[in-house]
Amino acid sequence: MNLFRTKSIEDMRAMAKNSGMVKNLGAMDLILLGIGCVIGTGIFVLTGVAAAKYAGPAVMISFIISGLACAFAGLAYAEFASIVPSSGSAYTYTYASLGEFIAFLVGWNLILEYTVTSSAVASGWSGYVVGLLKSAGIELPHAFTLVPADGGIVNIPAILITMFLSLLLIRGTQESAKLNKILVFIKLVAVFIFLALAGPKVNPVNWEPFMPFGFSGIASGAAIVFFAYIGFDAVATSAEECRNPSRDLPIGIIGSLLVCTVLYVVVAGVLTGVVPYTELNNPEPVAFALRYIGYNIGSALVAVGAIAGITTVLLVLLYGQARIFFAMSRDGMVPAKVCKIHSRYKTPYLVTILGAILVSLIAGFAPIGLIAEMANIGTLSAFLIAAIGVLVLRFTKPDLPRSFKCPLIYLVSPLAVISCGYLMYNLPFDTWVRFFVWCAIGIFVYFSYSYKHSAIADHDEN
Repeated sequence: MNLFRTKSIEDMRAMAKNSGMVKNLGAMDLILLGIGCVIGTGIFVLTGVAAAKYAGPAVMISFIISGLACAFAGLAYAEFASIVPSSGSAYTYTYASLGEFIAFLVGWNLILEYTVTSSAVASGWSGYVVGLLKSAGIELPHAFTLVPADGGIVNIPAILITMFLSLLLIRGTQESAKLNKILVFIKLVAVFIFLALAGPKVNPVNWEPFMPFGFSGIASGAAIVFFAYIGFDAVATSAEECRNPSRDLPIGIIGSLLVCTVLYVVVAGVLTGVVPYTELNNPEPVAFALRYIGYNIGSALVAVGAIAGITTVLLVLLYGQARIFFAMSRDGMVPAKVCKIHSRYKTPYLVTILGAILVSLIAGFAPIGLIAEMANIGTLSAFLIAAIGVLVLRFTKPDLPRSFKCPLIYLVSPLAVISCGYLMYNLPFDTWVRFFVWCAIGIFVYFSYSYKHSAIADHDEN
């Protein structure tokens, strides 16, 4: 069996050029797409949780460590994107460099990442909206806002927002990009309102002790807050809808990553500077911090910004999920019928609908709990493999045209592997167990279906 057959880069380029999707995204659209997915749940929720439970005020260092791991992987992504401007991000890159079997596992884990993360974010959106309505005197029945494990029947708001955004994505990426721009502006305003109000109230005493859980706490915090960064991968999934992907994708990936890292570190510093880290383990730490220092109106404004922020995260995650499904179905890894392009809207509507149903079922009926950590390990494994793949291509195909070349590739690639591997090592044991179970299911699917139906299968082989 030829498990490591690779897909022709020339064929990938031709397929991307003739995909049927409208190419209307520019570099600024991609930067905003990345910010739309990265600045959201992480900055409005994870900063407080990571500080209270893992790193204390040193959560700033946790964000820097995670940001560096993403930066190393992002440089590898950017070079791959300039070589293979095709939907599928790390899945497609691995198919071109390391072979089909490894690529399938990468894609399988990316599907897990996007589906689980989308479900968690949809549930978070529901919680924020229900809480905001409650503060306005409108209390929705628990039966229709909580999952059965939490005492309800179904989380209807989570299902509704997922379906609404999926319909918007079917209508077209340009329309979705316009909504994303508006919501990104609103949430960035909310972040700057927080910094303007809370910044002058920072008390350095709250940063003591700076490392209450030691360096191991910082490392564990970095592994947890990595969840906040996974959105930059979604930029790479937009390749076939870019006007000039070889130039714009590297700008979008690296630009959004730089902006988001700076914002995360600054917000984490201000947050732990105005509120003792021990009090930040709550679902709305940024709004809580403003109430803590007496800015109730500012708190309400930030809560609205948080809802806008979480909406953009869900929008981009659903977008990325559909593009991963699309790329895999086109290659025969999953049934090819689902990769149809809508005749009017020129979007992959069937995979968008399928993904929305899957996310809605999980968000509406299942408790998320620790499973959200699986998104981290799946993404980290994809980043690690992509970093290896870009180095392999430097040896196997050194003459490929590269409009962007990763600087210091023989240093950056190993650093990406080491940093992503280190963060994976620091994830809980239960997460590893679930990860191996998911991979085992994927291996069964590959050998029972995908290998035989692969678009590049050699039907003459024994």
